[in-house]
This record gives sequence, C-alpha cells and structure tokens, in this order.
Amino acid sequence: MPSKKHALGKPAGSRKVEKPSRKTKKAEVLSSKIVFKGPAFSVRSDRVREPGGIVARRDVVRHSGSAVILAVDDSGPEPRILLERQYRYAAEDYLWELPAGRVDPGEKALAGAKRELLEETGYRAVKWKQALFFYPSPGFLDETMTVYLARGLKPGDAQPEEDESIECQLIPLSDALAMVRSGEIRDGKTIASVLWLAESLRNGSSLE
Repeated sequence: MPSKKHALGKPAGSRKVEKPSRKTKKAEVLSSKIVFKGPAFSVRSDRVREPGGIVARRDVVRHSGSAVILAVDDSGPEPRILLERQYRYAAEDYLWELPAGRVDPGEKALAGAKRELLEETGYRAVKWKQALFFYPSPGFLDETMTVYLARGLKPGDAQPEEDESIECQLIPLSDALAMVRSGEIRDGKTIASVLWLAESLRNGSSLE
C-alpha cells in the first residue's frame, strides 16, 4: 500500500481545492411542467437558462430523498454489517444492499432511517450517527441519500411492505469488502458505505 505522506509530510497527491464562491449563480427556470407523478417520485420537464448562459431542456426525476442505514454489530472481534438481499426489478437481479428507504414528505431523515431499519429488518439501534450525504445520480435525479451509522443493534420482528421479500444477514466487514471488490455487491450506496466504514476504521477514526 503506498505511503500516505510525502517526505515533506504532506498527503500524497494533495492539492489546494478552492471553495466555490457564495455568489455562484443558479439556473433560471424559463418554463416547467410535471409530465409524470407517481407514489414514489415525479418527473418534471424544465426549460432553463444555466449559469453559463446555455438554454436547455432538463428532465428531472423529483424525489423526497432516501435514508440509508449502515447497521454495524461491533460486539465481536470483527465488525459485521447488516445486509439485505432482495430482487430488484429495474436491475433484473437479486442485489445485496444496505437497508434503505424513501423519507416521507415532512419526515426527518433520521426518523426515516429508524423506521426503515425496523420495518425491513426488525432491528433497532441504540447509537446513531450521520456518516455520508450524497446525490446518487445528479445528472437527472434530485434524490439525496443520507447514510446513518447505526450501532448497538437489538434484533426483533421485521415489518416489511406487502411487495417486499427481504433476506437479512450480518456479514463480516472483510467479507463485505471482498464482495465489493469481486462485484458481488453492485449497489452504489452500499459500496460507498462499506468503503467509508473500512477507511474510517483503518484511520482510527472514532465511530462514536
């Protein structure tokens, strides 16, 4: 593994990143219409003038955001991650994923995370901490994902939706990393969260 520091003590590959100006312009919406509205998301077609002056049509999937739960059992010698395996119609395959779900309108992301963990897996957690916040596909989707690290797990009875068939399993972190490297885990939010946890532990960062 390459050294994290140069001889002068600066991180390898480090460079100064300029912060964006607070005066950064946003796009001007010239016209807008909803072309689809469903129970989970809507699609809006906008004609906009972007900050660089370009006028373009932008079709955007509007979504209230998702909460993702990185549930970790750290009671043993190696942390274990709670993963789900379920069939995903869009992917036409079974995928390994972290528990996650849509945040209801007006609901706080943390409340949504606690609800989803209980509904999908039956687990509750004593300790919660925000780990990551990101846009999974900002080219056409405004959905945000907030990942919460959940520890102090207590098992219980799951309460899945009628259309959910979910298999849950606690996977050792080393095995989860191997599943990421081999491509067995193909879900983006799960890949990002597993790597975040491994890097945090490698650097000795506190999970408290």
